[in-house]
Amino acid sequence: MIAALTGMGLSAAAGLNAYIPFLIVALVARFTDVLTLPATYAWVESWWAIGIGAVLLLSEVVLDKIPAVDSVNDAVQTFIRPAMGGLVFAATSAAEQVDSSAWMADHPWVGIALGVLVSGLVHTGKVAARPVVNLGTAGLGAPVVSTAEDGASVGLSLAALFAPVLCLVALVLLAWVLIAGALKVRRWRRRRGRLPA
Repeated sequence: MIAALTGMGLSAAAGLNAYIPFLIVALVARFTDVLTLPATYAWVESWWAIGIGAVLLLSEVVLDKIPAVDSVNDAVQTFIRPAMGGLVFAATSAAEQVDSSAWMADHPWVGIALGVLVSGLVHTGKVAARPVVNLGTAGLGAPVVSTAEDGASVGLSLAALFAPVLCLVALVLLAWVLIAGALKVRRWRRRRGRLPA
């Protein structure tokens, strides 16, 4: 159960920003005893993986704050964020400190599939909301919303690793925000004459 909460929290964070949960997992595994990744995922905490992740995070943070460019970035990230969600879910659910579940160890594909699904759902909500924010604020909302998403990704990642039960509350809140946002997008499009009533 704890492994699933940790994995879902990290995967949801990857749906907002692919590289934040990856780097948090890598740095926590490298510099603390809180998380020891199994041999198959040891490369995650290597210096080259951390370095590449840091460069990609920097580019993501910059590109995601520029109106219109953020939508192009989201299109590219459609493949990256779910894949990263699957990776961080599988890596952390296999770590002994998180959960010693024999079932998860025998079925590692489940963690990957759940991670891809959770991250993909969060990413889809983000992709649907961002153009509405850009149009509704003439582009001024992009950096504000992007910064909030980055902060949520950091908070969700840390909660997933250090307080997985709290992560459940955060996931419910995130689901509520995404559903409310989707309903607002639908109403906005209906008013603009893009959807039938």
